[in-house]
Amino acid sequence: MYKIIVSIFIVLTFLCSCSERNETAADWSNKAVTLWVDGKYTDPKKAIEYLNNAIKLQQNNADYYNKRGTAYYDLGQYQRAIEDYNQATDLDHNYIKAYYNRGTAYYNLGQNQLAIKELNEAIRLKPDYVDAYDNRGVIYLLQGNKELGCRDVKKACELGECKKFEVAKGNRLCR
Repeated sequence: MYKIIVSIFIVLTFLCSCSERNETAADWSNKAVTLWVDGKYTDPKKAIEYLNNAIKLQQNNADYYNKRGTAYYDLGQYQRAIEDYNQATDLDHNYIKAYYNRGTAYYNLGQNQLAIKELNEAIRLKPDYVDAYDNRGVIYLLQGNKELGCRDVKKACELGECKKFEVAKGNRLCR
């Protein structure tokens, strides 16, 4: 009886390990996506683990690096996030979301000029990128540049996102 139980255990272990080895990079990425709720990862460490597996299987996929960068961002590891966003834009020079994400990471590191540079690139690639205008506007306003800040948050409002523009108007920064 003991030998039968051990044999079954060995077979089940083998079957489980084989099914994991058969998972594709897309499968691992999809596992990470299931952890994405309301604009952030519910378990960024687990998302990183899944995305590491995806990247091992497909090292030239900009999306996987961008997603892993966002998981690092969610952990407050902004420099590591930037490294992954760099990899994403190296692989795809038109990866708009990676420029935007890198800009927000630079902002969180207090590197506002680099943040603005990245948001500029995101806007250049996608002229109606509301979140990029919104965030760049806030950075300008925090720097005391009302003209550029108001222009950007107003543009974001014209594109459908008015919260920051309304706050700026309420604080008499913008008209």
